[in-house]
Amino acid sequence: MTSFIIDAHLDRSLPDKWQEDPECVFCRIINQELPASILFETDKVIAILDILPLRKGHALVIPKTHVARLSELPAEYAAATGEAVSKVANALTQALDHTGLNVVCNQEYAQIVPHVHYHIIPAPRLDSSPASEPSSSSNPTSTSTTTAQRKSTGLSHHDMHRIERQGREELDDDVAEELTVKVKAHL
Repeated sequence: MTSFIIDAHLDRSLPDKWQEDPECVFCRIINQELPASILFETDKVIAILDILPLRKGHALVIPKTHVARLSELPAEYAAATGEAVSKVANALTQALDHTGLNVVCNQEYAQIVPHVHYHIIPAPRLDSSPASEPSSSSNPTSTSTTTAQRKSTGLSHHDMHRIERQGREELDDDVAEELTVKVKAHL
């Protein structure tokens, strides 16, 4: 009974408000108005290195349409994004010689940029020293302090996010270029 309604929406163009947002950081990266270390790109998706990585190799996979909520992402972009997440995750595991990953997509809660995106974050190596993680290179006590703070109770969401961001350092251009080449070699 409703198939004619569904058929009327097949192959329709996206509404203008979904196309892009001139103030959105990711839309500006997609439009090449802001620099990024691009790992992978198609007509529907782009994958870049996060400029404030939790760990070396922290990547973002972003659909090239401005949609704030994953639950509202058109199927064709969801499919392309899922395919890209798999490709980039595979390339990262090979480039870093480490298979442990966290893949996260936030919707509203903890979503700093209101544009759908997936984080692909290499997991900490069980055999690594604190110095091998980017967050501790400039402050050797930052990892233990952050861990102790996280274990304490009563932190607000804002405080938890602040503590999480404290341990991040901006991605170095040379490190980004080297890692981009390594990951692209496996795509």
